[in-house]
Amino acid sequence: MTGAGQDKAITVKSSEEIQVMFEANRIVADVLSMLEKEMRPGLSTFQLDKWAEEYCRDQGAEPAFKGYRGFPASLCVSINEQVVHGIPSRRIKVKEGDIVSVDFGTRYKGFYGDSAVTIPVGEIRIELKKLLTVTNEALYKGIDQVRIGNRISDISRAVQNHVEAHGFSVVRQFVGHGIGTNLHEGPEIPNYIQKQASPRIIEGMVVAIEPMVNIGTHKVKVLRDRWTVVTADNKPSAHFEHSVAASVEGPVILSDRKIAGKSSAEKID
Repeated sequence: MTGAGQDKAITVKSSEEIQVMFEANRIVADVLSMLEKEMRPGLSTFQLDKWAEEYCRDQGAEPAFKGYRGFPASLCVSINEQVVHGIPSRRIKVKEGDIVSVDFGTRYKGFYGDSAVTIPVGEIRIELKKLLTVTNEALYKGIDQVRIGNRISDISRAVQNHVEAHGFSVVRQFVGHGIGTNLHEGPEIPNYIQKQASPRIIEGMVVAIEPMVNIGTHKVKVLRDRWTVVTADNKPSAHFEHSVAASVEGPVILSDRKIAGKSSAEKID
């Protein structure tokens, strides 16, 4: 779940705390992997939310978004022109050709995990395939900058440069964030370059990097439900996110779906 430009304190995590965050994010990764596998035309977004919450609770965790600032569900499901924070519904069903952003978070042993992926439903247009590819690539360009001594602005620059080089735009109203014992901590992680100085990346910092990339304008608006964010021109948007720890060896992706289902010890090794 994205931040919205609010200043919060930056916290540094110990190796033991990051170990717990591996476990919180393993559950998130498992959920997103399950939803990728199960996604098909005709599914209601309510069903996606139900699966996510049931799996999370079966693992001994709590869904982080449910009730957060009044959000009514466990999973954010945003379809096509919806950027983030879409509310699941029994009435809304995904269709062939849709792109569906699913954003999920957990609270486990006092720490949070947070990740998102945009999933194609069946066969999608070439332009949408490019949008998903570029957004995911931009995420990893940003992750590669999570190195001790770099600045947060290095993440922002890497994301924005990659996105705009391919003719797309990055959302400015919503940003990534630090994460730990709170879902949203400092520092903010904008997906665009800002003029002011940004914090240095230090060992033990954990950040949620989440490019939100639009085919058209970067401008967005919030619907009457006060949650669902859509593009101002109603053109499609994609959203990918990982929780990443800064270590002396470089960035460590805590929510990596390639290692979902493994124990934290296996992942660290």
